[in-house]
Amino acid sequence: MCGISGLFDTQGRRSFDPTLAQRINDVQAHRGPDEADLYFEPGLMLGHRRLSVIDLATGQQPLFNVDGTVGIVFNGEIYNFQSLRTELEALGHVFRTRSDTEVIVQAWMAWGPECVHRLRGMFAFAIWDQKQQTLFMARDRMGVKPLHYALLPDGTLVFGSELKVITAHPGFERQIDPQAVEDYFALGYVPDPRCIYRQAHKLPPAHTLTWRRGQAGLPTPQPYWDVHFTLDNPISLADAEAELRERVRESVRLRMIADVPLGAFLSGGVDSSAVVATMAGLSKLPVRTCAIGFDDPQFNESAFAQMVADRYHTDHRLEIVQSDDFDLIDTLARLYDEPFADSSALPTYRVCQMARKHVTVALSGDGGDESLGGYRRYRMHLGEERARQSLPLGVRQSVFGPLGRWYPKADWAPRPLRAKTTFQALAMDSAEAYQHSMSRLRTEQRRALFSEAFQQSLGGYQTVDLFRQHAAKANTDDPLALIQYLDYKTWLVGDINTKVDRAGMAHSLEVREPLMDHELIEWLATLPSSLKIQGGEGKYVFKKAFEPLLPHDVLYRPKMGFSVPLARWLRGPLAQRMSESVLSDRMLDSGYFQRDALERMVQGHLKGQADHSDALWALIMFDAFLRVSHQTA
Repeated sequence: MCGISGLFDTQGRRSFDPTLAQRINDVQAHRGPDEADLYFEPGLMLGHRRLSVIDLATGQQPLFNVDGTVGIVFNGEIYNFQSLRTELEALGHVFRTRSDTEVIVQAWMAWGPECVHRLRGMFAFAIWDQKQQTLFMARDRMGVKPLHYALLPDGTLVFGSELKVITAHPGFERQIDPQAVEDYFALGYVPDPRCIYRQAHKLPPAHTLTWRRGQAGLPTPQPYWDVHFTLDNPISLADAEAELRERVRESVRLRMIADVPLGAFLSGGVDSSAVVATMAGLSKLPVRTCAIGFDDPQFNESAFAQMVADRYHTDHRLEIVQSDDFDLIDTLARLYDEPFADSSALPTYRVCQMARKHVTVALSGDGGDESLGGYRRYRMHLGEERARQSLPLGVRQSVFGPLGRWYPKADWAPRPLRAKTTFQALAMDSAEAYQHSMSRLRTEQRRALFSEAFQQSLGGYQTVDLFRQHAAKANTDDPLALIQYLDYKTWLVGDINTKVDRAGMAHSLEVREPLMDHELIEWLATLPSSLKIQGGEGKYVFKKAFEPLLPHDVLYRPKMGFSVPLARWLRGPLAQRMSESVLSDRMLDSGYFQRDALERMVQGHLKGQADHSDALWALIMFDAFLRVSHQTA
């Protein structure tokens, strides 16, 4: 696992300042503390920070072929590199290292841009082909590894694993993108391919980008893969269970290849428990497992993690985090480079910090909920979808639209009486309804919060536009498959993968996600949705498959999630900081917000009139972003 950086003169062959190159490479030293190197030629700089995981002795980067005409900087792991190496050697390619990095170089020489179709893993890389004067960039199918880039006004391309590489360049203009702000307050993160700054971009998952010297303008990223929900697999439940266990086993086995200490996160949830159970069946030694517990019983899953650890005799480490552990706000703002409002970033940071004391590589259970229908919101959406399909949109808008506007926001009431969101969703199409359910601040809340001038700067853009764009490409009428596809394109990449990558890399910890293996996901997309959610039970086939391997209480208890007591924090120990942050001069002078709306939200939460904790946390993290970005400018 590593950090990559680079500078490319898209129009000529200007030399780059070595001091500048060193600075933009070292700003992400946490991603690769073991080694660092830079490569220069006229019009090009390639930089690398290395966390040694495979081929510790000879895997240094930038890495070139024998005659020095093809080089690479690479972040990630190619899990099928050994079989690819055998195939390439049969074609006459000669290797000088045992690294997966060199396999990508030789694959480029053999197959050119089509090489990405051969790679199974998590990756972001840039290949320089001197003969073709071409820089080729690629990102893995599920967006596990990040890649940011910006074309500067002078024709310089700057790229890197993290946005801080780009903002460290003095030629980069930190002009905030209003549409990114709209997206952030809707979702809690800035979704791909947008960045918080206008001039910067994220390379989307499963895309490549080709830069040819002398080519004018900004090239368009090209897709090379997508998830296709066929849902037409005639397999029986028993056979699906057996095949699912075997496919998970293969995916886990590939991710256990490492030349450094390896372990796993064990939260006590279904997904991480299944990964640990599978690892135990593949390992001769006890699996190293790491868990975070909370001193607040309402948020503590450690007892369930202990059940799995005891069953498989793992080398289990548990650390208890205080429920008022919120001292990381500025740390997270610096770490994520953009505003990021998922409060589970706090415990994720802590579990990565703890795991790094014992291992260099950790397997996680991320991705299981999205692929197997595990979220409660999926079941709620399917219920709403049945109602939407029974009435025309016009009728629903005329009936449920007014109800959604008039019904009070009753956060204090029992769940069946909190009908406002449901009424609003029933008046919408499927994509809009799902985006509505995913929102930190719903559309009407954002309109009330944003200043008139800022709303005008959006030019009519709303985050639902992004969801509709993705929905148009989903190519499925199945309600569950559609929202799974939307999550693959937005939530999984922008929130989950971003959170885990930055938290892991902050501690030089490589996190691998066997449930995001693209071949596993392709197969799961062939299974009927009835095998994923059945009788109100999410992850139905997954739980049935792992019944022989996991305790019943782990499989069939209510999902808790990796969350923190936000509402209590913001009315208690964080109340003063919340008020000072949300109503700071930075926020009031930014031009984005209406002062009276901010004040109403703060006072309404403090007085217990409403639960605005998600919205307030998003505002706190936005203020932290403004403060930290000003400090580093």
